[in-house]
Amino acid sequence: MRVPVLLTLLLGAPFPTLAQTASAPPANAEQHTVQQRIEAVISGLRGAVAIKGAPPATRTLSDEMTAKHVPGVAIAVIKGGKVDWARGFGTTRDGGEPVTADTLFQAGSVSKPVAAVTALALVQDGSLSLDTNVNATLKSWKLPENGFTATTPVTLRALLSHTAGTTVHGFWGYDAGSPVPTLTQVLRGAAPANSDPVLVDQAVGSAFRYSGGGYLVMQQMAIDATGKSFPALVRAKLFEPLGMTRSSEDQPLDAARLAKGTAWPHDLKGVAVAGGPHVHPETAAAGLWTTAPELARFVTDLRAAAIGEKGHVLTPETARLMLTPVKDDFGLGLWVQGATAEKYFYHDGSNAGYKAVFLSYLQSGDGVVVLTNGDGGSQLGEEILRAVAVEYGWPDYQPVERATVVMPVAEQEKFIGTFKVEWPGEFIIRRDGDQLVAEIRKVVEPLLPDSANSFFLASRGMQLSFSDPDHGFLTLGDYKGAFERTSAK
Repeated sequence: MRVPVLLTLLLGAPFPTLAQTASAPPANAEQHTVQQRIEAVISGLRGAVAIKGAPPATRTLSDEMTAKHVPGVAIAVIKGGKVDWARGFGTTRDGGEPVTADTLFQAGSVSKPVAAVTALALVQDGSLSLDTNVNATLKSWKLPENGFTATTPVTLRALLSHTAGTTVHGFWGYDAGSPVPTLTQVLRGAAPANSDPVLVDQAVGSAFRYSGGGYLVMQQMAIDATGKSFPALVRAKLFEPLGMTRSSEDQPLDAARLAKGTAWPHDLKGVAVAGGPHVHPETAAAGLWTTAPELARFVTDLRAAAIGEKGHVLTPETARLMLTPVKDDFGLGLWVQGATAEKYFYHDGSNAGYKAVFLSYLQSGDGVVVLTNGDGGSQLGEEILRAVAVEYGWPDYQPVERATVVMPVAEQEKFIGTFKVEWPGEFIIRRDGDQLVAEIRKVVEPLLPDSANSFFLASRGMQLSFSDPDHGFLTLGDYKGAFERTSAK
């Protein structure tokens, strides 16, 4: 199943997305000053779909933060392989200090590519092997053997590419002040862990299946191979060489840093998460704290190595290996996609009250980092990406033009009701004034008709096509799921 991660609210658990594309306009960035580029982005947020014949429906960052109940956002835009600008917007919490470029955010599953680079750096120095049975390295815990592993052993390469057949998609984390399990307890699914044990339950190498659990196996491998904590390894192999002085894998973060210069997490209604940031002993999967410009530094260093520059954390050979897709456009820690010959690599993340994403083109070196402290930050992040794409002339993330049809709302009422689909689950269609709206994962948006039996959501590009009033298909990107009615009006 392929569904778009930036629209999901699964904590620490992204899915890949194929960005909607259209003909890219000429880049305005070359003619504009830095300040003009900033203003164009923060005043040019837009949905996935542009209505044919209508002027561009742009929105301001401030208005969208308010509408989506996201208190704070940090953005770093990369141009030609260097940070063009980095800014913070909003506040760390209600009545809190302003967000700056240097404000710390949890980055959710953006932790995974950071962990993957750390693991590959350990491969470079001989501490780990990409293609050895992981149980030859593991000491504190062993990945349970079964018929799947007997046929093909699990390797670090398989773990990093999500092809190891390992279980456990993502991790909720632990409320501040509650018991926090050790890494081995999480791997075993033993109390006080709140997740299932990590196992192999499908043929190794047979398919891509996103597994945060697999990254915890890698985390334990790195610890057992070096005798060092994982935060210490990331600091030595990555943060210190790149000058990422504020970034950390410490879980929990110390009280001094939590009290100042750190964004507080908020739910979909903008209410602060009780107790503050969740604690993640699953650091390789979800434990990264970082700032927008420091994450951009990570992105630009990886891209520089991948285009052949030496003197970076990874050698050009290792960086290119990381960015070579294994299955379903996923390499060793990153998705690699693009509608044209100009490819980009990206990952996003979702912890309780935090949403994050980064993206970088390989050839041009253009890219962006977005960090937010609200569960509404997933969709907000996509809108920011589109604003950057338009201003900087990217070939991807351009709004797609669609036409609407005139259809009296009375004729649409037969589609009102509650429906279920594999992803995103249950959704509701109801009337709001002279139009229908859809409530999907607690987000309400207008449904725009483009035929007598189909609708789309302009902000997301999601399509709802009815075969009859009780059945149909939900389409988004390359995902298509059948839905059916569960109740009437």
